[in-house]
Amino acid sequence: MKELLTIEEWKEVLEKSKDEPILLLKHSTTCPISTGAFDRVEAFETTLPKYWLKVRESRAISNDIESTLGVVHQSPQLFILNKGDAVWNASHTVITANEINRGLSENNLA
Repeated sequence: MKELLTIEEWKEVLEKSKDEPILLLKHSTTCPISTGAFDRVEAFETTLPKYWLKVRESRAISNDIESTLGVVHQSPQLFILNKGDAVWNASHTVITANEINRGLSENNLA
């Protein structure tokens, strides 16, 4: 998984999602639930690119993601991005391999 450190990197990922689906995780470094979600996303086997950001340390990126995608911020929060949009998202303990696979399948990305 690649960490996003700048808004420019986030914008590049959003643009890249127009060509291929992407997983994007908002992660809180102070939350044990977020740590569990991070570990599950990291272990999730897929050929899709995976990106993540630390929400507290990268607040400007997190805020830009919220306003660009139009999805209220939660942490942890996982998005499937496709064609420049958030086609699926989940938060907290719902971030599991089964739910990610369901999100991919529902969007004909599996």
